[in-house]
Amino acid sequence: MKANLFTPLSLGSLTLPNRIVMAPMTRARTDQPGNVPNGMMAEYYAQRASAGLIVTEATQISPQGQGYSFTPGIHTPAQVAGWRRVTDAVHAASGRIFLQLWHVGRMSHGSFHADGRPVAPSALSPEAQVWVVDPQTGQGGMVDCPVPRALATGEIAGIVEDFRKGAANAMAAGFDGVEIHGANGYLIDQFLRRSSNHRADRYGGDQANRIRFLIEVAEAVAAEAGPDRTGLRLSPFITQRNMADDEIIPTMLKAARELDRLGLAYIHLSEADWEDAPQIPQDFRHALRAAYSGRIIVAGKYTRDRGARILGEGLSDLVAYGRPFIANPDLVRRFREDLPLADYDGATLFGGDATGYSTYPALEEVA
Repeated sequence: MKANLFTPLSLGSLTLPNRIVMAPMTRARTDQPGNVPNGMMAEYYAQRASAGLIVTEATQISPQGQGYSFTPGIHTPAQVAGWRRVTDAVHAASGRIFLQLWHVGRMSHGSFHADGRPVAPSALSPEAQVWVVDPQTGQGGMVDCPVPRALATGEIAGIVEDFRKGAANAMAAGFDGVEIHGANGYLIDQFLRRSSNHRADRYGGDQANRIRFLIEVAEAVAAEAGPDRTGLRLSPFITQRNMADDEIIPTMLKAARELDRLGLAYIHLSEADWEDAPQIPQDFRHALRAAYSGRIIVAGKYTRDRGARILGEGLSDLVAYGRPFIANPDLVRRFREDLPLADYDGATLFGGDATGYSTYPALEEVA
């Protein structure tokens, strides 16, 4: 029998009631100072607990890993306590939730770093922008990323340790598991690609060296959280932020074989979600299935019907939805009953109060 969006699924030690995942989305609603998760965030995630799985917004593993204002951390006691409010609320609503572990690398701004310089595999600019709040005006806006400094070889083990500590803190905060953010031009992705990694040490050069940092992080996180509670996000076909590399597909497939050896719970593909974006070819999807035996999640402008179709083809096990979950906390029910979807307010995506965050009603409240 072909799977559909509402077919239950085992994910490691968890049983998911459906295959609809709430995708990670940066919303920048933490308490300041300290980037501390709060009660408003607990309400927001609990409202969406009918998802088979929630993956939280990207969460920095250290002060060095931050790239945007007001994003949550998982490296201080206050942040761990704040996230415990979130997990308690989601579990009280019968949900399941993973924390996404994040280090942005060069996708950052000097204001987050004592020396004014983000870190990266190599001192190469992403030629991109990040969202930063001006402390004088309190207003957020997009600002240019500076040229980063290249990490010394001896610093890399410390970042791997930060990922491990982030996983330990996430489990202490009550999460059901963790997802390593290895996508979208952030630090792990920067190590994987020749366009952003010009290193001459054991973390640069050939594919085996360029995947080394990812594998070391995955091993450390899986040892802490358990491989069956560890996932990884990758974005093989997204090339913005100066990330184009015509060798990235074989590199990621090589990494997938290593991750299969580790027994990670899933690989989560972040697909381009803008108009006229590149589509993931079928041959890659089949190659990934051959390289990796764990669960596969897809995300990127999927509709209900397109999601059902890729599940039916057996090329994915779960489908993640981002923007539809913003204005539709009851998205699972709306999909199941083919009910209309509400539109979100783009002006309230980043920062602010509960408006445009936890104020979107379920359909019963609308009625």
